[in-house]
Amino acid sequence: MIMERFGISMICFWVCYILVTWIGIAHTIFNIKVLHMKSMKESPGMGEGYEKTKPWHPLYNIILFSLFGFIYINSISAPTLSAALITGAIWAGICIIFDLVGWVLIKHPWRLTFREFYIDYQPWITLIYLAIFMGPVVGYYLVR
Repeated sequence: MIMERFGISMICFWVCYILVTWIGIAHTIFNIKVLHMKSMKESPGMGEGYEKTKPWHPLYNIILFSLFGFIYINSISAPTLSAALITGAIWAGICIIFDLVGWVLIKHPWRLTFREFYIDYQPWITLIYLAIFMGPVVGYYLVR
């Protein structure tokens, strides 16, 4: 059995992905509206309001993906480290593909170029993907 309760895993992943995305957007809006940082219209790139959120992105991800990893791993009858590692690899893989499509390929106001997303967003994007991969593993150790 490669992955028990795959449907629950996907629900946990997508709820967490949407939640972490909305938290990042809300943080950017907070910076612009409340802290009066510059938006993407007023400064280069995605704007000061977004740029200041970048160091927080891995933190949102490790906290939330660990929580949802815990929820998923706790739903398995006999959780194992290998199940957590497989789940983390699947979650990170889906996220990498979905991010490429959603943040780079599809045209929208917050779209980034390949360079902006995968090079200029370093080390944050790598830490985010690592956090997503590790979320179910952290969840596994919390269940034990």
